[in-house]
Parts: sequence; structure tokens; C-alpha cells
Amino acid sequence: MTYDVDEVAGLLLAAGGGRRLGGRPKALLTYRGRPLVEHAAGVLRAAGCARVHVVLGAAAQAVRERARLEGCVLVENPEWEEGMGSSLRAGLDSLAGTGARAALVSLVDQPGIGPQAAARVLTAYTGERSLAAAAYDGVRGHPVLFGAAHWAGVAHGARGDQGARAYLKAHAADLILVECGDAALPYDIDTPEDLALLRPGPEAP
Repeated sequence: MTYDVDEVAGLLLAAGGGRRLGGRPKALLTYRGRPLVEHAAGVLRAAGCARVHVVLGAAAQAVRERARLEGCVLVENPEWEEGMGSSLRAGLDSLAGTGARAALVSLVDQPGIGPQAAARVLTAYTGERSLAAAAYDGVRGHPVLFGAAHWAGVAHGARGDQGARAYLKAHAADLILVECGDAALPYDIDTPEDLALLRPGPEAP
């Protein structure tokens, strides 16, 4: 690697209340015997992120009590019910002044995306203007890498459940797609039917 790992922070969005799951906070879903948020934070660490910020929202206090997130910076988003966009804004704001020059953003509800895919996207980092995302058979997905020069623009457009979608579309010419279809399974845990994917859960390479 040609960069200082301390320059890239992991940013895990884990605030969702699981509306389509009957109000079960996604961070607290059980995966391999532990809260799902633990697994997701561990993926970012294993990929090479020395600093990991975790954005909490629904049942934040219960997550703090039940999940082992030692060493992570826990960021509470009081506006989590507005959607993923508010969590992305809160997470990027929490990185201000930390010395991080890029953020590798992942979602708590994608346990099929493991360290191999995250590390692959991380290697696309070249500085504050870096912009990269995992792709699965050519289709953009997560995780996504934002150099610090992009943070203000991403935060400005992050509304509702859109996250960075509009920003990435507008900056498609600058976006590096990193194919990860051979290294991860990009399914989401969104509905009660999806919960079967957590028992025991397809392996994330």
C-alpha cells in the first residue's frame, strides 16, 4: 500500500430502525452469535481502517450496551428517522478535524461484504480527491470511498434515503469502480424474509 492507513477512516452507517423488519434495529440483529454491528465494524478494521466511526440511531443505548465496539468512535444521529442521508452527514461531520483524508463508507445490513472487498476498494485511495466504489458485475454498490475533497458535496446532497447516490451520479466521470463480484455477496437485510440470510449467513470472502 502506498498510503498511510491513518489517512482513511472507516465509516459504518448503523442507525436504521428496520422499519420493514417490524422495527428491529439492524445494528442489533444477531449474526454469528453477536450483534450485526460488531461484524460490520470488524470488516472495516480487517480491511485496513485503523479508525472506525460507527453512526448509531435506533436503539443507540442498547447498541452501546450489547455490542463490543471498543476502539470505535460512536456517533449518535438524532435525526436517524430521516433516512440514510442524515447518518452519512453525521458520520462525515464526525471525521472533521481527525486528520482523516478519506472515508470508506459501508452499511451495517450487508454482511455478505467482507474484508476482501472492502480492502480492494481501499486500495483505490490516492488522496483527498479519491472517489471509488465497489462494483458487482459492473453495478455500483458498497463500500464507497470518498476523499475529503468530496465530503462537503456528498453531505449537501445526502437527503432522505438517497445517501450519496445523486453525488456519485453527478461525478460518474471521476468515479473508479472496483469490481468485487468475485469477492463478496452484496445482499441487504431489509425484510423478514432476508433474515434467513443471517442464519448462519453466506460467507463473506
